[in-house]
Amino acid sequence: MNKSISEYERMFNYFDENGDGKLSPLELQRRVGVIDEGLQVEELQLVVESLDSDGDGLLGLDEFVGLMESSTEDEEEKVKDLREAFGMYEMDDCDCITPKSLKRMLSRLGESRTVDECVTMINHFDLNGDGVLSFDEFKVMMLT
Repeated sequence: MNKSISEYERMFNYFDENGDGKLSPLELQRRVGVIDEGLQVEELQLVVESLDSDGDGLLGLDEFVGLMESSTEDEEEKVKDLREAFGMYEMDDCDCITPKSLKRMLSRLGESRTVDECVTMINHFDLNGDGVLSFDEFKVMMLT
């Protein structure tokens, strides 16, 4: 499903904490670090460098949109894998990840979290504010 530029811009602005129109590895780490506390800025630096087309060490909106819209076979395979992973987290066929379903899956993975902690984790990537993660929000979370 193709998204409009305004939807991508809204996602981009969510990550762009200082409003400078660029995403730094530190900004990504702050958002993604809520889910993966072990993720290091250095690792994200490598991700940014691999996507940075203008060599400034940051991701601009165009680079972010390019990342989100890439439709190579590898991306299609990633989306398929993400859809499968999303299905493991969702509960009651609601096509979303709830705090309770996130807690359940994290427990299965050996990660003990409270429902309140899961609410906080979801809120960091809940772009429309409905309290759950849709597949598109999950995809943004996993691709960053």
